[in-house]
Amino acid sequence: STLEFDTVVELAHDAFHQEWKHVSVSQRQRYMLQFQALIRDKKNMDDLAYLITLENGKTLADARGDITRGLEMVESACWMAPHLLGDSLAGISTTMDCISYREPLGVCAGICPFNFPAMIPLWMFPLAITAGNTFILKPSEKTPGAALFLAELLAATGLPEGVLQVVQGGKHMVDQICTHPQIS
Repeated sequence: STLEFDTVVELAHDAFHQEWKHVSVSQRQRYMLQFQALIRDKKNMDDLAYLITLENGKTLADARGDITRGLEMVESACWMAPHLLGDSLAGISTTMDCISYREPLGVCAGICPFNFPAMIPLWMFPLAITAGNTFILKPSEKTPGAALFLAELLAATGLPEGVLQVVQGGKHMVDQICTHPQIS
């Protein structure tokens, strides 16, 4: 319902403003390092591939490929700090310097298709979260299992509540995500 979705957005908004945007980049990277290790764990990898096979009909080899390609983005999030640096240019004009900062946006969201149920979510939320944003993930209503499993693994790292949330639904949920004023 709209009320439930507003509650999810408010939780993500509160998590961002009260805690997450103040967490250091190195600490956010540590969550991703732990998340990467949990995905690579043989049992978790097998369980995730099996879920994808059940819901999507992919072979186990294709499902593992889906996970592995997504895992590459988690690895990128693990060394993201240099990409979050601002810039400075001294002496841009007489007695003037130029300094830019890169700051988190706030609450971000991603809407995933059915055909790559692990890869596409992993292309979205690890980078957004490591950059200091909170994230609302909407997996395909046809293949939600992989996204839910990944969210459980990330929660197991001790990630603060509200930083990653998963919502379910079809077109009505997509419309709410695309039009909500608090989602960057």
